[in-house]
Amino acid sequence: MTSIEAKKEAFGRMLTIMDELREQCPWDKKQTFESLRHLTIEETYELADAILDKNMQGIKKELGDVLLHIVFYARIGSETGDFDIADVIHTECDKLVSRHPHIYGDVKVENEQQVKENWEKIKLKEKDSITAEGFRSVLAGVPVSLPAMVKSSRIQEKARAVGFDWEQPEQVWEKVEEEMQELKHEVDNGQPLSKIEDEFGDVFFALVNYARFLGVNPEDALERTNKKFIRRFQFLERESQKDGRVLSEMTLAEMDEYWNRAKKSER
Repeated sequence: MTSIEAKKEAFGRMLTIMDELREQCPWDKKQTFESLRHLTIEETYELADAILDKNMQGIKKELGDVLLHIVFYARIGSETGDFDIADVIHTECDKLVSRHPHIYGDVKVENEQQVKENWEKIKLKEKDSITAEGFRSVLAGVPVSLPAMVKSSRIQEKARAVGFDWEQPEQVWEKVEEEMQELKHEVDNGQPLSKIEDEFGDVFFALVNYARFLGVNPEDALERTNKKFIRRFQFLERESQKDGRVLSEMTLAEMDEYWNRAKKSER
């Protein structure tokens, strides 16, 4: 295990390199908060991919890329006089201490759920919880730009933390079935696309809720299915090409034969 001093030295090395790049590299000198934003999002997704793939070397690499972006933003902030990396770290440390009164105070908790509930109650007292309309909302901290499925999970978790939630998984599944019936009714009755889209959204939201009750991360589950589909479809492409076949000229039944072979090869 690396010592605290060695970790400090490594972090100091990164700060020094960042200073040198910002002062000497034409590309790094031009970057702004705005220009880095989309790159940071990309790096975060690359980290998420490595985690799903259980690629430990990849996780290590992508964590470094994300850390570099944090250091980069802090360096830009220091140039404008708004904040530096020490401010960033101390602000986060202060928040962690404040939101863990069961560790740094005299609050008693019995389980993880109580920790989450305390976290949300503390957040509700902070300025970030105040909406544009001027009232405090437990949902105010949910980023607007989150992907829809991730946002659904966060909304539901925050609502649960203040007691707004179902009690049993069976109740949630009943809601899923109810929403699916409403969707089918809209489709069968030829309703406008906007109404069908609304019902689709309700089905997805209910399924995300059910996943939460089962302890399943819906974003991870869907991404694993995406990866599985890609893997099987590319098997279909590769093996059919070996046989001199062209996908666009094959019937669905013929493609299904390769698809089933792909499924068998994964068992």
